[in-house]
Amino acid sequence: MARIVMAMSGGVDSSVAAALLCRAGHEVVGVFMRHGEAPVAAETTACASAISAEGQLLPMIQGRLDHKQGCCSASDAEDARRVAEWLGIPFYALNLSDDFARIIDYFVAEYSAARTPNPCVMCNNWLKFGKLFDYADQVGAEFVATGHYARIRMLEVPGQTPGSTQLFRGMDPTKDQSYVLFGVDRSCLPRMMLPIGDYQKSEIRQLARELRLRVADKRDSQEICFVSSGDHAEFVRRNRFRRSESESDSVGMPDETDTSGEIVLANGSIVGKHDGIEAFTIGQRKGLGVALGEPYYVTHIEAASHRVVIGRREELARCEVTADHANWLDEAPLAPFRAQVQIRYNSAAAPALVEPLENDRFRVQFDEPRYGVAPGQAAVCYDGDRILGGGWIE
Repeated sequence: MARIVMAMSGGVDSSVAAALLCRAGHEVVGVFMRHGEAPVAAETTACASAISAEGQLLPMIQGRLDHKQGCCSASDAEDARRVAEWLGIPFYALNLSDDFARIIDYFVAEYSAARTPNPCVMCNNWLKFGKLFDYADQVGAEFVATGHYARIRMLEVPGQTPGSTQLFRGMDPTKDQSYVLFGVDRSCLPRMMLPIGDYQKSEIRQLARELRLRVADKRDSQEICFVSSGDHAEFVRRNRFRRSESESDSVGMPDETDTSGEIVLANGSIVGKHDGIEAFTIGQRKGLGVALGEPYYVTHIEAASHRVVIGRREELARCEVTADHANWLDEAPLAPFRAQVQIRYNSAAAPALVEPLENDRFRVQFDEPRYGVAPGQAAVCYDGDRILGGGWIE
């Protein structure tokens, strides 16, 4: 049996994942990652209680104990601690507020540049399968586990011995999270464990009830974890203003925090005004603030002029996209290949021809037009249920 660092969020998925590992006889160390916006006073007290229950923080990163630099949901921290206590495993809170600032900076910068970020991918790349591996090495743990709906398997070729470790979609197609794992370094795959990938969500909840876990009926999180208000545009504006203040004390410098501008049609006709480009993404239909008698969608966002261009659905159609910063979970391709490519977390993969380009880029030519292709989102390539790799849409 192995020693395993288990990322526990306080939700039903990671809680059951931890329980399954304990049931299999592994030595499990529960870890909760603290990050996000500053909590209200009542939450600060509760979160401090949750963290101090086992008497210490992880030695890897101490950080401030007054939570002034941001905190997770206090109720999530408490739920994770109680599940760990119920399972009889050690539980620690890892203060990643400084490291998580990197993800927040990325989030703010991408929206400010008229791109649509995916912070969950970055969290997996930098923290869950980054910093947690550093800690696993410190405590002699062989694996890092999470509650993602995806599967780790050895690639089997008929007539040959098992090959490299590969990442596959989860068994529940409605909950599959393999898309947000495309950026994990391939060297991490042999040390990753995803205990719930072979289960349906309904089975996970039933297991939680059978195990008498208090989180059995807890609702799934629907918001970006560090945007506690749920208003990402307001979060971007507030953090962009804070960063602008900290970067310069110059009097009379231009205001770079205001991205308000015009809403226009493709021909340049002005049809409205908006408060900031951070409130928009390609393919968006609701919340445009204009009424033109028929559905209109965001087709383009101009970072320099702050103009949001809208049009009819057919104006969203794209048969070709390019992506950069490619990450391949198998050998990097040298020639064009057929694959199914997914352009958003909640969209279906579509058949396409993928052509490798220089400088870690690739081109995707879809068999049929795709709608709502947003720069900043990931284009992830699949061979059936197996992830081949992906990159960031330019």
